[in-house]
This record gives sequence, C-alpha cells and structure tokens, in this order.
Amino acid sequence: MHIKKLTLKNFRNYAYEEFSFSGGVNVLYGKNAQGKTNCAEAVFYLCAGVSPRAKKDRQMIMAGQESAYIRADAETRFGSICIEADIFENRREIRVNGSRIAKNADLLGNINGVFFSPSELRLVQDGPDERRRFLNVSISQMSKSYYTALVRYNKILEQRNALLKNRDVSLIFETLPVWDVQLCRYAAELAMRRAEYIAMLAPFAKEKHAFLTDGAETLEISSDKHYGDDKEEIEKRLLAEFEANYEKDVKLGFTTVGPHRDDLKILINGTEARVYGSQGQARTAALAIKLAEVEIFQKTAGESPVLILDDVMSELDLARRRKLLAEIDGIQTILTCTHTEKVLFGKAVNKIRIVGGKIKR
Repeated sequence: MHIKKLTLKNFRNYAYEEFSFSGGVNVLYGKNAQGKTNCAEAVFYLCAGVSPRAKKDRQMIMAGQESAYIRADAETRFGSICIEADIFENRREIRVNGSRIAKNADLLGNINGVFFSPSELRLVQDGPDERRRFLNVSISQMSKSYYTALVRYNKILEQRNALLKNRDVSLIFETLPVWDVQLCRYAAELAMRRAEYIAMLAPFAKEKHAFLTDGAETLEISSDKHYGDDKEEIEKRLLAEFEANYEKDVKLGFTTVGPHRDDLKILINGTEARVYGSQGQARTAALAIKLAEVEIFQKTAGESPVLILDDVMSELDLARRRKLLAEIDGIQTILTCTHTEKVLFGKAVNKIRIVGGKIKR
C-alpha cells in the first residue's frame, strides 16, 4: 500500500501543490513553519478521516478561503484507489473512487496510516483520554464494526449522561435500565475488540522497544480492565457494573464506568511510564508502540500502512535514528525534517524541499 500522488488546494498554507511519492522513504525537508507538517496532516486525514492536530476541520482551510481540497491517489493490493475530501466551514464531502460516502466508516480501511510526531508523547505521559484515542483511531481503521459501535456507544452515553442530570430522581432510576441494555451491547463490542488489539500490540511493542534500546529496557502494555473472554460474558459484567454505580452516577451527573473510562497500562522495567518515565523513555516507548501498530496493520490487512513520521529524527540520538531507518525499510514513509543530511546517513530517498507552502524544484 502506498500513495503515489497527493494534491492540496487551499489547505493550510498550500494554495495549490502536487506531491509525487515513491514507495519507500519520502523526505519533506526545509526550515520550520514552511508546511511540512501540513502535508503530513493531509495524508493522515485521508487515511483516518480525522486530523492528528486540528479539533475542527475548518482549521485546515487556508486563511481567507471558503474551502479546502485534498486528494490522494494510491495503490493497494486490491488495486488503484482515489480518495478526495472537500472541506468547508461546517461540513465536508469525502469521495472514494468518485463516489460520495455517507459516513466516515466507509472511508476507513481504504488507505491505512500510522502517524507519529513529538506530540505523540501524550500517549505515554498524559491521561487516559490520549490512550483511548490511540486505540479508537487505530482499531477503527481495521474494523468498521468497531467504529460503528464506538459512534453508537458515544451517542447513547451522551443521552444517558443527559438523563443523569435530570432533577426527577425516580425518573432516572426508572429509565436507566432501558439505556443500559443498549449501551452494554456496544460497550461489549468495544471492550472485546480492544482486548484483541492489545493482545497483538503488547508483544510487538515489547519487541520493537527492545530493538530500539538494545535490550536495556523492557516495555509492557496491558489493559487496566478485563471484562471477560466472550461478548456475552462482557455484556453481563458491564451491565452489572452500570447497575452497581447508579447512585454514584446520579450524584455526580455522569456515567462513571464503561469503556469510555478504561485505560492502557504502559510499564517500563516494571514501573509506570507516565509517572516515573523520563522524556527520553516516553519518546522511545511511544515510538515502539507506533512501530508495533505498523506490524498489526501488516498482519491484519496483509500489507504495510503508510507511515508518517513528523519531525521525529530531531528527537532521537544517532543510534536510534539508524535503528528507526532500518525498521522502516520497505515501508512507504513520509518523513519530515529540517536537514536531510543529518538524519538519513546517505540513504537513497525521495527528497522534497518545502518553502512557504510550495515545493522548491
């Protein structure tokens, strides 16, 4: 799987530009604030339907313009594919091979992408929200049923939380069981898929981390919650948990248990990375997790995803740079940096220099 061509129009600081990518390493280089990360963002947006940076799509529209347009032409093991997105102030239109899609689930899985930047340290250092977001974005690209369950779960959860704020307590206790039956059906799907994903992620991440650290450190990943071994068992346990927390939920005005509260445990040498890990340890752990994500895509989809590495090399020492380059050999990679000669060690790559939102030819 690789992107051959990327077109940007009125996207961030790009008025109009076309990128031609090779199937190997593609290096976008230039001074800071020229548009390298913007290009990387566009690629991942067409893969996952979400920006790794912007909270609102309209933030990606060039200042003074009414809309932005991005397009990727790619080759997969199933043949050629074209994905286009028109982004407007309050809406967007996405097309796959010319056909408009009605929901984001129909975009996922066409071009798989893994994104890593220095800000991904949040995955290790920040609260559970970041780790759940990682799981949701990654699993959704592999499983449309997971994404659909996630959307429906969040909608029902929103309605349940609104009910918990009602002043009529008797109405709350009367109505909660109705919502919980629906909520647990989708919650069980999320919990089961996450458990399967983490079971694949943990050994791959441990292996990648050992490679990056020369075996000096051990990375362990696990879920902080085990609901059961099959969907029916998970559903029953979740239903019991929701019921056991009725009074607490009513008192606080929101749902205190469920997959939307679960976390991913990340340990380095047996200690919690978020609390005790250094900046360097967190960076290496996060990178190992992303490289493990690449392995999972290869295993489940039968081909490598597009790997997007935004300003990663500047954060790594020489030994880890070399190891990373060895690890991504044979995978289409879009890598951004300021000085190619300092990070590539003479490796043959497709170099693209960016100056002020334009390719400098």
